Amino acid sequence: MRRPFISANWKMNKTIGETQAFLNEFLPLVRDVKDADIVIAPPFTSLPAAAALMKGSNVSLSSQDIFYEDKGAYTGEVAPGMLTDAGCTHVIIGHSERRQYFKETDEIINKKVKAALKHNLNVIFCIGESLEEREAGKMFDVLKREVEEGLKDIPSDHIVVAYEPIWAIGTGKTATTEQAQEAHKYIRERLAAIYGGAAANIRILYGGSVTPENIDALMACEDVDGALVGGASLKADSFSKLVKFKR
Repeated sequence: MRRPFISANWKMNKTIGETQAFLNEFLPLVRDVKDADIVIAPPFTSLPAAAALMKGSNVSLSSQDIFYEDKGAYTGEVAPGMLTDAGCTHVIIGHSERRQYFKETDEIINKKVKAALKHNLNVIFCIGESLEEREAGKMFDVLKREVEEGLKDIPSDHIVVAYEPIWAIGTGKTATTEQAQEAHKYIRERLAAIYGGAAANIRILYGGSVTPENIDALMACEDVDGALVGGASLKADSFSKLVKFKR
């Protein structure tokens, strides 16, 4: 039985003060949750403040991105060691918005995954197809390429995969349980082609307009092991309900 994994991705939202206010409200709400991993990814500026409040709690801290070099002339980038120094234990890599807006390729994403693992960071590795790719019947081709190229020469330890259909992110549209299970099942098959039996232990999250209203149905799917949550993670009450989905 794979342990559920629920992660918040706040994207470019919340100041340091807003982060502290959220955590002061949220942490007591989930204090008794023992049967799931809970992760929050605030903006870079809020990482140290979040780490201070999360210390000793059952919630882990994630960065939303990482750079693949340890240091150097890379203006605006954040190195793996800087993230661990700020208190991070996890990092999101390959989010569709990074691929779309910042033109991150599978090769770049692969380098970031390797850098994160080198520094003992747990990776939330994101993949997913656009609406155009799905309608053109290319969904499986896209997922196959992103898994194989993004995880090339990567061990299976400390990797969580997040399937996020781009057409469902921030749109209010959610994949049906049938669509989610179909994609997750295929991803697990691709992971098995790389890792063999170890693929059965890799957790695969669903991301794309996850809410307290649809989390139970999604989590009931055989190959859905958790969620990567955007908008619904910005309010403590909403995200705590997601964490406490019906077991």
